[in-house]
Amino acid sequence: MLPITRLEQYTLKRPQEVLLVNATIDGEEDAIMIFRGFSSSLMRPTATDPDVPILPATAIILTIDRLQGPYNPAQPKVIEADLTWAKMAPLMEQAGV
Repeated sequence: MLPITRLEQYTLKRPQEVLLVNATIDGEEDAIMIFRGFSSSLMRPTATDPDVPILPATAIILTIDRLQGPYNPAQPKVIEADLTWAKMAPLMEQAGV
């Protein structure tokens, strides 16, 4: 399972959370918002087909921020910031993902 798929599944299990993922794709930085199983790039075009992963397998996840939903960009409520993939993994396992 692709990392992005696991993160999307996590937000389905934790609908009160929004994830902000900072990653590099082919050397370019991207920020991806994930909420209730759907992901969208904040910096690049997002495919209209939900079956096309927003982060390819070659992407490098730099950090993940857990935010309280609903997300308000003017006043984000941070649960945890700057998580690595290794720190996010136990949270996903607890959620059954």
